[in-house]
Amino acid sequence: MPDLHALYRDLHQHPELSLQEFRTAGVLAEALRPLGYDVTTEVGGTGVVGVLRNGDGPVVMLRADIDALPVEETTGLPYASTARATTADGEDVPVAHACGHDMHATCLVGAADRLARTRDEWSGTLLVVFQPAEELGSGARAMVEDGLFDRFGTPEIVLAQHVSPLPAGMIAHGAGPLMAASDSVRVTLFGRGGHGSAPETAVDPVLMAAHVVVRLQGIVAREVAPSERAVVTVGRLLAGTKENVIPETAELGVNIRTFDEHVRGIVRAAVERIARAEAAASGAPREPEFDWYDGTPVLVSDPDATTRTMTAFAGHFGTHNLIPGAVVNASEDVGVFGTAAGVPTVFWFLGGTDFGRREPGQPVAMNHSPEYAPDIEPTLTTGVDALVVAARTWLGRSPA
Repeated sequence: MPDLHALYRDLHQHPELSLQEFRTAGVLAEALRPLGYDVTTEVGGTGVVGVLRNGDGPVVMLRADIDALPVEETTGLPYASTARATTADGEDVPVAHACGHDMHATCLVGAADRLARTRDEWSGTLLVVFQPAEELGSGARAMVEDGLFDRFGTPEIVLAQHVSPLPAGMIAHGAGPLMAASDSVRVTLFGRGGHGSAPETAVDPVLMAAHVVVRLQGIVAREVAPSERAVVTVGRLLAGTKENVIPETAELGVNIRTFDEHVRGIVRAAVERIARAEAAASGAPREPEFDWYDGTPVLVSDPDATTRTMTAFAGHFGTHNLIPGAVVNASEDVGVFGTAAGVPTVFWFLGGTDFGRREPGQPVAMNHSPEYAPDIEPTLTTGVDALVVAARTWLGRSPA
């Protein structure tokens, strides 16, 4: 797999933010073309689609995401990223593949290569999709709205995977709701500015924001049933320019994760109710503003299709390398493809950590950590095998 190793290191060293994946898309398109795929770029912005037709049979879609995060890598790897980029808001930020999308893309290139070289063993059409902007929760929707299925054909199944800090060589899976819905909201609280020495003449939005942050933590503890899953996180709090100036506004960035539409509605309503109530209690001159964005639906791995695919995995990897019952609070927009096409989605988690290389007690970095990077092997080999086995499970068989 030396060429794939080089591709992975290249992608890892040159990460690009969501909707800025121009170099990444070019590298992946050039990797596909020699394999015989009809390749189209700029689908849904920076997406890449490869189509390989091989006689009669089902259309099977394999998908990988390709965007990186505004994170400064601290892995110390010889191929670590030192890249920087400018966000849509004009902020200069470090960039790293801290979620493993470079591994996803490399695995998909490897699977596309192997399936292209074994066309005498299967029939049908492969739809290979490299999706941008997964971290924004908008990339899948953008590709669908750009006519993905009208232009390239509607698949009978959507197959995808995500690397995680599980033992390398193992695969975790679940049937039904597998990953949470995600909603983000920008809450702007309005105060009345003034001098820090005379707070009685002002309405302090910083204090207001602090009360909102604390009160939001009670939503899951006291408004969501213990039998349900939900998360409320305040990941951003912006206010003020100087320590002795009471600002006019404060801004909160809030993210919620849920698995049920009813619970989703409860949590969203509670976020707005609490912010309004704290604003009223503080004597704010106006009500807060709420800007909801980056909505991602619950990812459902179709039970019947998952069973069929995992049965094939068990035959290839052995049941001892499969971990059933996986459900995580993180989110993924790959389910948008299956929903739009009206077909099942099957999703699994790929182990990416070789624990044999780690010192006892050494912490294992999670996705989105500055220290996260999967071990190349056996992660890459397992990921390629998994995509190939999954695709062949759903493709037709060539006549003997």
